[in-house]
Amino acid sequence: MRVAITTLGCKINQYDSAVILSRLEKERHSLVTFDERADFYIINTCTVTDRADWEARRLVRRAKRLSPEARVLLTGCYAQVSPEQVAQVPGVDFVVGLNRLDDLLGFVDQSDRRRHEAKISVGKVKRERGVSVLGAKEFPDRTRAFLKIQEGCNYSCAYCIIPAARGLSRSVPPEEVVRQIRSLSEQGFVEVVLTGIHLGGYGQDLSPKMDLTALLERIAESRLIPRVRLSSLDPRELPDRLLNLLAESDILCPHLHVCAQAGEDRILKQMRRNYDTAYYREIITRARENLPDAALGSDIIVGFPGESEDDFSRSIEFFASLPLTYFHVFPYSARTGTAAADLPDQVPNGIKKERAGRMRELGAKKKREFSLRFIGRRLPVLVEQAMDRESGAYRGHARNYLPVLVHAHESQINHEIEVTIDGLENGWLMGKLVESTEKRTANCEF
Repeated sequence: MRVAITTLGCKINQYDSAVILSRLEKERHSLVTFDERADFYIINTCTVTDRADWEARRLVRRAKRLSPEARVLLTGCYAQVSPEQVAQVPGVDFVVGLNRLDDLLGFVDQSDRRRHEAKISVGKVKRERGVSVLGAKEFPDRTRAFLKIQEGCNYSCAYCIIPAARGLSRSVPPEEVVRQIRSLSEQGFVEVVLTGIHLGGYGQDLSPKMDLTALLERIAESRLIPRVRLSSLDPRELPDRLLNLLAESDILCPHLHVCAQAGEDRILKQMRRNYDTAYYREIITRARENLPDAALGSDIIVGFPGESEDDFSRSIEFFASLPLTYFHVFPYSARTGTAAADLPDQVPNGIKKERAGRMRELGAKKKREFSLRFIGRRLPVLVEQAMDRESGAYRGHARNYLPVLVHAHESQINHEIEVTIDGLENGWLMGKLVESTEKRTANCEF
């Protein structure tokens, strides 16, 4: 059949969708894009906010407009948390929870047409004690693969529904992580991004226990792949041992995304984040001292319930004073079923939008200042397939995740090359290929 899939939400969902795509290809289904006519549409949903739920329902309507006779399956966090609600959405035929890949594939293979009622397959995620979804072989960006090494979360942040969707924190055994990295390397990937819902909690459920740093030490020693990158971490999980390893390793990329969420102590307490601004400042300062050229990013929520203009002013002053290099800014959006959704003093949407704009302006300023530091320097850049339409240059990323445009050769796609940075345009560093000594000599002989 012609099958289309689309993904909402985080890198974990992107990874899960890559696994689904890989299995669909193995079953010899024909994969098409979500804006094409298909026999079967799969929507991998997010449920972090009520808006995310609405977006999933909108995609159902879009699929039915494209192919009225097609069947539609919803999976992911929205399907896991609210299966009965999802089943009532007009146009939905199947609802499949997390970690039920075989059930999903079975529904795709069914030849019967639409039922009067949607069929539901959702398990009790709180009983899960392993990470079952592994083995993706195809990713939208062929130079970079995501590898889920941890699932679930033991925290209870006031704004977050994800522990209810994903269950308790659980980890992939280190031997399996290394095996998966070896497999991805053999498939030709040059970079692996280690992901998890609560990545810093890795290994605490294993027997014997271990931590993320110990896993990274094993990965670095294996030297199976040239570049390994970490996704988001919590401020409470950035020990000196990890910072030292990042500083010393030529495998681990100098890039940390350490989620602050707010820059004002009263708001952090309301969020149930279990640290204060002084602690976060200390962590980021130590990270910068150990990793002077690293990209240091953060997630920031603005307009959390009860956030006054004075609170926001203190928050933006706090982030302005830190050696961060970029922000991911989110206006607070309520999620039914979380503690924050019931808090008083909800901030009006217009104010949230205005504050988000101001915080993003600060983030853009910091990113530009950080990027300008690298003009005139050489950086190793992983060349990607995507090409910039205006310049004809290939896109790529340095090890510290700065985006770079370079006029590379087609044969250098999916290779790490040395680039001299000579400018900054529209957020992209502009680079020139550094010719090797051998090539320069050969050119002189001709």
